[in-house]
Formats: sequence, structure tokens, C-alpha cells
Amino acid sequence: MMIDTGRRAFLAGGGALTLSFAMPGAAFATPGELPKSLDKSPWLDAWIRIEANERITVFTGKAELGQGIKTALLQVVADELRLAPGRLQLVTADTARTPDEGITAGSNSMKDSGTALRHAAGQVRLRLGELAATRLGAPAGSLALKDGAFSAGGRRVTFGQLVTGQELHLRATPTPAPPPPGPRTAIGKSVPRVDIPAKVTGGAAYVQDLRLPQMVHARIVRPPSQAARLIAVDVAAIERLPGVLKVVQDGRFLAVIAEGEYRAVKAATALARATRWETPASLPAHPDVNAFIRAQPAEALPILARGAAGQAGRRFAARYTRPFQLHASIGPSCAVAQLVDGRYTVWTHAQGVYPLRTALAELIAVNEDTIRCIHVEGSGCYGHNGADDVAADAILLARALPGRPVRVQWMREEEHAWEPFGAAMVVQVAATLDSTGRIADWQHDVFTPPHNTRPGKAGNLLAATHLARPFAPPVAKPAPQPEGSGDRNAIPYYVLPNARVVHHFQPKPVLRSSALRGLGAYCNVFAIESFMDELARAANSDPVAFRLRHLDDPRALDVVKLAAAKFGWDGYRRPARRGRGFAFARYKNLASYCAIAVEVEVARETGLVRITRAVSAVDCGEIVSPDGVRNQIEGGIIQSASWTLLEQVRFDESRVLTVDWASYPILRFAQAPEQIDVHLIDRPGQPFLGTGEAAQGPAAAAIANAVFDACGLRMRDLPLDRARVRKA
Repeated sequence: MMIDTGRRAFLAGGGALTLSFAMPGAAFATPGELPKSLDKSPWLDAWIRIEANERITVFTGKAELGQGIKTALLQVVADELRLAPGRLQLVTADTARTPDEGITAGSNSMKDSGTALRHAAGQVRLRLGELAATRLGAPAGSLALKDGAFSAGGRRVTFGQLVTGQELHLRATPTPAPPPPGPRTAIGKSVPRVDIPAKVTGGAAYVQDLRLPQMVHARIVRPPSQAARLIAVDVAAIERLPGVLKVVQDGRFLAVIAEGEYRAVKAATALARATRWETPASLPAHPDVNAFIRAQPAEALPILARGAAGQAGRRFAARYTRPFQLHASIGPSCAVAQLVDGRYTVWTHAQGVYPLRTALAELIAVNEDTIRCIHVEGSGCYGHNGADDVAADAILLARALPGRPVRVQWMREEEHAWEPFGAAMVVQVAATLDSTGRIADWQHDVFTPPHNTRPGKAGNLLAATHLARPFAPPVAKPAPQPEGSGDRNAIPYYVLPNARVVHHFQPKPVLRSSALRGLGAYCNVFAIESFMDELARAANSDPVAFRLRHLDDPRALDVVKLAAAKFGWDGYRRPARRGRGFAFARYKNLASYCAIAVEVEVARETGLVRITRAVSAVDCGEIVSPDGVRNQIEGGIIQSASWTLLEQVRFDESRVLTVDWASYPILRFAQAPEQIDVHLIDRPGQPFLGTGEAAQGPAAAAIANAVFDACGLRMRDLPLDRARVRKA
């Protein structure tokens, strides 16, 4: 994969929609009624560029992570400009070229960037229509627009002709609103994804595939544990090895740069053997998640206090736990960095190129303007895995070897041991059922360390904490509701007149933790929906009917009813060893609605839980790409099945033990659900809600509820692995 690195080359050309490239700045951040991302970067040419040669380029600050966002955003703009998506070029997160849209996370890409681009493209169409009306001498309302050209009375003018010689560096405005979109031509259709061909043909698709002229390779030698102390290292012996260009040591940060990747690997292995560490026992001795998490200092943050506690009725309580879990990226984290004439370029699969740039600038004490971060997809990338950390490794080594691109790729054991883990959680739930079988009051307490320690500060980069003059990680803070972090989805979406929810936030994690897909929603929904199942059975009610009794949002009711109907819930006959489970959530209580029904087969003697069927119903607002939404939900169910049935980080008093696929198994192809059906409810005209993280929580609870239905085993501690099933 070769990349055009020159912004100057990009800007070269003829007439265009703009005469100058607009980057966001404080002077432009005027509050308004614009969509969030467009309000932050309000110049239209920061989003869409039309050149005299008819080339049209679309810019987004969001990154393609395999979620199909490139294709969906092109569909949105194509509809607004009345073009085929293939006429458009797309540039994703790049600090030199695209708007700053923060981090690609939280299923917000369509809500933020899709909405901004729809508005920006609509205003571009409006302005071009005005120009065309003048050029053609016809009222704007009488013009026909098709395939990049306006026409009237037998005359025709193209977008490129309209922008030639024009100064159209325009600011988006909330009024007048762009003309309403016409009939959907691209939106609502499953067009081929632009990111897929290279991935399925073995082409250059990922940052791991990036090759630059004169590129060299590097590997890092990590301490055996976070608390390990470096006793001695023989650097000179490694520097004499064939192909080794440099050994870098700065405190506990050790690395080797070599000509050729294999030489770098061999030299790093030799460097590790030439290094002596002292590894103190700094971690808690007990591996029990409940005891471990409950023992940590916490700040109690009430996030819901509604009605009165202590309602009369039957009282029930339960505790649910989730262990630390890995991102477990299939492709180890990778980055390339280069220092030329005092300026750095970093190719990275980090999900926030602007926050990463800020952190890197602090790390190496330079101005942000001297660093350009370009997003390139990472293999198996999502959440806050090692992407930012390996970018820090790369820029430190590029500084040590100016002129040549330095490629750093983590080793498997490095990825498993050092990525920021998905945070462990303990959820205690209690509720009272009144005499009619309805929930009279509800109490939810969630205990958990931080779920978001992403960069923005150097102290959140792994290498920064290992330097001779280390950066201290900043004190973590919880994200506020309604999105939240560890308390995401801790507030049930049900009608509960009396309810209290408390987030017991632990700011100083013993094990480094950060954003794993869905943050706290995965475990909070697992707990709520498992407990709803328990309450339904206590009320002698069908689990689906029980949920319907406690919902009043028509869209929530629709997905619950649709999932149940498509599963055949009412007519289900349980085969031997099999059972069914149901769960529902609205992600973040403000995004997509998702209901899932699951059938499992349980073999108690072996502990094997096999998912035979999963049926889901989803409402994510207006659907841009039906196939893309199905992909997201199918992927979410499979990922959740892996977390729920298998995944758990283990550690002893001194170090992490799960450093390979044998000690940290994930779902194999043969273990994937045998059948997944996703049914969509399209809402044309409604906001985009995003779907990437809608399914993980409901899938976990549906699996657990199905296990109980199959064999009477109520499992409240994740994962529901074979050992637990056998012992229970």
C-alpha cells in the first residue's frame, strides 16, 4: 500500500468549490442549530470539494473500522447531490485534511458525520442550483438535476463548470435550510462496500500492509509487568547484530530498529534475553472478580433517583459480574512514523487522529502542527486497543532515526498483555414486584474502574509511562449521562416509577482499562435483562409479555414484538437440551433499539453451550445501508457470544497470564451461531441512530436466559464457559 502524503498535491488543480482549504478553528466555532460536527467545522469546503474537472471529494473526520462507514457516507452525499456513489471520492480521518470529529466511537459515525454531510451536501446543492439558475437563465425551482449537471430548456451545465472561477468558501447556515432530499436513490440500498475488495482478495487493506520507500522495522521489548523494574541491559551486544540500525533505551522503554522485519524480531528477542527485570507482586492475590472489584476505592455517583424506595411487595436481588476482557485484535497493533525536516507523519489505526496528535505532541514536546496523523484501517481494530500506544512507539523511534519511515508492529503476547482491557464490572440489582406482578421499585448499583482512558494526554500512552521521565496517567473521570461510560445503559429503559441507579466509579484502576465496544452497556444490559427474566418467572409471566408490560415507547414495543414474532416465540416447543432466551435494550437509551431471541443447546456433562439460532429486530432510524446494518448486528451478536461464552483475562500477583490464544480463547468459526436472522425497521426521515454496539448487551442476556431455559442453570458471572457450566 502506497499513500499520497502531500496535502499540496491534493490541493493542486483547477477551479473548485473552494479557493482555500478550510480547517476548523476557534473563530469558526459559532454555536448554531447546525448538526454537531458541522457546527464544529462549519465551512462547506471542509466537507465537500468540487473541482473544475468534475472530481468531487468528500471529507469525514470519522474512521473506517470495518463498520462500512465509508460506503454509507458516500450514499448519503450521493443522494443529496443526485449522483451515483461511484462518482465520489472519500477522505477519512487525517489531521491535515479532514474535520476534527474527535473519536470514532459509540456508534456515532452516522449520527455525527452522516448528519453533517447530509446537511452540508444539501447546502452545496442549493448553492450550485442558484449558480445554475443564473447561468441557464431559468428559475432555480425549474431546474432538473441529474448525474452532476443541472438542465433547463435544453441547456445543461455541470458542477465543474459552475465552480470554475468561483469563490465558494461558504459557511454552513441553519437557515435557509437546504432543500429537502428527493427520492432516495442510494440511501436504503445495499450497495457494494468500497472497503471490502482488498480485504477479501488479500490486497493492501490495513496499516499492517503499508510499505513506504526506505522503510525500516522495529520491535519493542516490554517489561514483564507494569510494576517491573529494569535491573540491567546489554545494549551494545544487540547493536552489533546484523541489520540492526539502532537500539533505543529510555528508562524502561526498550526497542530495536533494523533493516527487515525478521531481523527486528530476532534482535528484539536477543534484547529481551539481554535484559534483567525485577518483577514485584503488585496485583491482588484473589482472582475473583466480585471480591477484586468491590475491594477497590470508589466514588458513589447517583445517576437516577425517581420516586420512593421501599415499595410493598416481594423483594428480589441478584449480582452479576463481568471479568476484564481483551479487544483481542486478530492483527497485532501497528503504526508507521517518519520524521522529515522537523515534521512527523504518523500512519495509524487509532480511532481519534486529532486526540492522538495532541498526546503525541506532548509526548515528544513539539507543537501539534509539526505532527500529521493519517488514519489507515487496522486489522481487527475496534475500541481503545493498542493502536494509540503503538503510534507512540513509532513516533519515539522515528525521532531516534530521522529520515526513514519506522514501522512498529506489536507481537501477539505484547497485544494480549499490554492493550487497555475492557473493564471488569460488578452489578447488584434489586427489585420489588407488587401484587399485580409489575415492578414496583428498582435499585441498580454498578461498580467498575474506568471505561475510557483514551489519549488526548501523553500519560494515557503506554510508552510514556515507561520513559526515564515518565508521564503519569491523568486521573480518569466518568463520562456524564445520558451516554455514560461504566454506567452506560445502567438506567433501565422500562417504565419504572420508583428507581435508583448508582455508579460506583473507581478512578484508579489496578489493571489498565479503557474503551471496549459498548463500554458498560454490555454488562449493564446483561444484568438488567437477566434480572428481567428472573422477575418475569417470579411473576409467572412470559418473559416477552413481561417486558411489553413495562415498555411505553412505541418503537421499543415494535422491535420486541417483531423479534418475538420472527423467532416464533409464542409457538415455540422446547427440544431436549435446548432453551430460548430473550432480551432488549436501546443502546445508550438514545440510540438504536435492538431485541434478540436466542435458542441454545446445553451439554451439562461437557459444559458446552451451542447457539443454534439468533433472531434480532433493529430500529436504527433511517437506514442508509440495509446490508451494512445487518453486518453490524450479526457481528455484534457473534462478538458478544465470544465474550459471553469464553473470554476472561487472568492474572496472578505479578503479571497478566492470558498472553496467547491458548490461554485466551475466542469464538472459532465452528462455535458461531448456526443461524442469525436480522430484521430491520426502517424509519425514513428519522435521525440516524448507529448500530455498531446495539447488539452486544442484549445478545449476552439472551444467551444466559436461554441457558436457564434449557437446563435451569441461572448463570450470573461471565463468561458462561465450559468450566463454569460443568461446576454449576
